Amino acid sequence: MRKVIERYSANERLNHWFTAITFVILALSGLALFHPSMYWLTNLLGGGTWTRILHPFIGVAMFLSFLVLVSRFWAHNKLTRNDARWLARWRDVLNNREEGLPEVGRFNAGQKLLFWAMLLTMLLLLISGFVIWQPYFAPVFPITLVRLAVLTHAISAFVLILGIIVHIYASLWIKGSVRAMTRGYVPSAWAKKHHAAWYRDVSGS
Repeated sequence: MRKVIERYSANERLNHWFTAITFVILALSGLALFHPSMYWLTNLLGGGTWTRILHPFIGVAMFLSFLVLVSRFWAHNKLTRNDARWLARWRDVLNNREEGLPEVGRFNAGQKLLFWAMLLTMLLLLISGFVIWQPYFAPVFPITLVRLAVLTHAISAFVLILGIIVHIYASLWIKGSVRAMTRGYVPSAWAKKHHAAWYRDVSGS
């Protein structure tokens, strides 16, 4: 039996961290533009003017990067009946009683739901972002639509930030998850415990 198994390739990890870094920049610069009390965060991108210019362009870069992640992982994130059974046992999940849970593939049901939630919120952010993008697109749309887009953008950003917080917490909660995305490999015992169905597929056992 192999001692370690590759969980993420170098390209997948680079793709993930590029998306993560652009998200952090967008979250901070977005908060700076959202409320005057956080305007000081515009210094991250060189001041208010540069923040207004760069924020939407970085947003497009993040979305395109995330689309690459979607193309890599969407097949592993299809929800199945097994996922419904896994979610129904959420108390066992929270208490780390994994022995009685249905076997998990490359990603568990919680990770899959977060994946699709992130895709939905990023789509809403992209569409609403184009509508409010000054000075290129916003003047084309009616002011009522622009105002609705502003509200949609803010709510979608809030939901996405919450989702990322959950994602970070879960990766720290399950020891070995962060190492998988930094080094690319996980111990066979870890894979067998947390993702038994995926372990069986990649190990051939």
